[in-house]
Amino acid sequence: MTALTRFLRQFHRSDDGNGTIEFVIFVPFVFMIFMSTFELGMLFTRQVMLDRGVDMTVRLIRLGAVPNVDESVIRQMVCDRAMIIPDCMNQVKIEMRPLDPRNWGIIPNGADCVNRNDPAIPPRQFTPGQQNELMVIRICALFDPYIPSTGLGSQLPRQSGDAYALVSTASFVIEPTN
Repeated sequence: MTALTRFLRQFHRSDDGNGTIEFVIFVPFVFMIFMSTFELGMLFTRQVMLDRGVDMTVRLIRLGAVPNVDESVIRQMVCDRAMIIPDCMNQVKIEMRPLDPRNWGIIPNGADCVNRNDPAIPPRQFTPGQQNELMVIRICALFDPYIPSTGLGSQLPRQSGDAYALVSTASFVIEPTN
C-alpha cells in the first residue's frame, strides 16, 4: 500500500507531459483553421477562374465572333476557359436574357443552378439576343467542398446535393457586325 501511495504522490508532483495537454487542446483548432484556409483558397480560385471563363466568353459573344450562340456552345466555351471546374459540362447552368435599358425589367433573385437529382431541367431563360441589345448572362457552377464536415466546408450554403454554388454575372451589348 505504501508503494502505491508513494507512486501516486510522485505522479502528482511530476510535471512531465504538460506540453502534451496544450498540444492536445490546441492542435484541433489549428488544424481546423488550416483546413478552412485551404477550402477558402480553393473557393476563391474557383470563383476567379469561373469569372475569367465568363469574361472571355462574353467578349467573344459581344464582338460577334460566335456565329451560333446557344446554351451548349456558351457552356463549352466557359468550360474551356475556366479550366478548373470538375465535370464542367454537367455542373454549369447558363441563364441569358435581354434587358430593356429604359425599363430594366426584373431579374429573378438567385441563380438558376443545376439540379443534380434532375439535370435535364432546362435553364430558366436563354435568349441569344440581337445586335445592339443589352444582355445579362448569369452562370452558376456547382462544386463539392474538399473538406465538407470541418471548418468552412461545413458552413457553406448548400445547393443541389452536398454542393455549393458559385455564380458569375456579366452584362454586355452585342456589337453590330457591319
